[in-house]
Amino acid sequence: MKTGITGGIGSGKSYVCQRLKAYGINVYDCDAAAKRIIRTSETVRQQLQQLIGSLEKADIARFLLESESNAKAIDKIVHPAVFRDFEESGFEWMESAIIYESGIFRLVDRVVVVTAPEEVRIQRIMQRDGITREKALQWMQRQWPQDEVRRRADIEIINDGTHDIDSQIRQLIKLEISK
Repeated sequence: MKTGITGGIGSGKSYVCQRLKAYGINVYDCDAAAKRIIRTSETVRQQLQQLIGSLEKADIARFLLESESNAKAIDKIVHPAVFRDFEESGFEWMESAIIYESGIFRLVDRVVVVTAPEEVRIQRIMQRDGITREKALQWMQRQWPQDEVRRRADIEIINDGTHDIDSQIRQLIKLEISK
């Protein structure tokens, strides 16, 4: 059974994936794969260069945030390459912040969403990335609302600083074994 892990920026999905690794579960990281593919795929690099005029990370991020149509143009280049890479990877678990927006949810049998209160997420993003509250909100607004993702997901892991992550992961793994 293939499982997708998702959650908005700052929700702690990467932390949950690190904890899964401690339980012997390796998780394919779509974001890391996209960055690797942008660095190594000549086809993707050429297409992005034609679209943006630069392959610098800051230029790509600026272009992406300028408009929804810019973001979709980048996605149209990068997402298919990531989809192919995941399918060829042999991984059973995948982490994707934009699992529904990208359409990659179609490659998994179930989706686990990691959630956290908005203010917790904002503080995590600001601290992790050294950015302003305004910029953190801008990144959050690029993604679907947490309530919508929660509604579509099969399982929720709450990462608010009070719920025990490991007990939730053990419960998730029990579900995996019982299937």
